[in-house]
Amino acid sequence: MKDLIEIRWHGRGGQGAKTAALLLADVAFSTGMYVQGFPEYGPERMGAPITAYNRLSSSKIRVHSNIYDPDYVVVVDETLLDSVDVTNGLKENGAIIINTDRPKEDILPRLKGYQGKVYTIDARKISINALGSYFPNSPMLASVVKVTGIMDDDTFLSEMRKSYAHKFASKPEVIEGNMMALSLALQEVR
Repeated sequence: MKDLIEIRWHGRGGQGAKTAALLLADVAFSTGMYVQGFPEYGPERMGAPITAYNRLSSSKIRVHSNIYDPDYVVVVDETLLDSVDVTNGLKENGAIIINTDRPKEDILPRLKGYQGKVYTIDARKISINALGSYFPNSPMLASVVKVTGIMDDDTFLSEMRKSYAHKFASKPEVIEGNMMALSLALQEVR
């Protein structure tokens, strides 16, 4: 792993982008990484655009600010491509991961000329199949781990099971669906 990886998440309030960023920080920390995971929002309401961030490193992280030149960008809601410049500052040697059921070729014209790697995943289909409802954050979280390579799939799934057991202690019936969503996303990000 490169010494410092910076990730910027774009989503809408209620889609779980903030939760996914915090879960990524939690699971990375449990494997010994130094981490930051934090949202940026004001008085937004459900459905309003939000931004969240992660920094992951093998050494201490000394910077404490928003991320302006991320290595990776995660777009939880494809409609944001039309209203937010999600590629702003994105490094060409990084990548963007977009939740969409469209082929990558349909998405490229909406990325303002970005020349780096573009990955897509249909988080809606995965979450509906695994959870019975649309919760895109688990599939998007798994796609970030797969694309960045910050940890191997087995370690990620093992640590996420522990995290979900704690997070969903009062409703353990949702753990298996979320685990299935993670597993499917690891296989289907393209």
